[in-house]
Amino acid sequence: MDLSDAIWRKSTRSSGNGGQCVEVAMNLPGVVAVRDSKNPNGPRLLFTRPEWKAFVNGLKAGDFDTLA
Repeated sequence: MDLSDAIWRKSTRSSGNGGQCVEVAMNLPGVVAVRDSKNPNGPRLLFTRPEWKAFVNGLKAGDFDTLA
């Protein structure tokens, strides 16, 4: 898929010191794209909008939390 028109925004949860940085593009028709901001030309993940919504809802619900 051509992502040249993607408008990337950094996650508000990303650290400002070059650590874990995720960028998301939600302006593409039918998909949400995700990439590592430290490697903008590297691999990207593509999700359908329902998949992305389910993922974000799972994050908010704590479905992916782990006990350390």
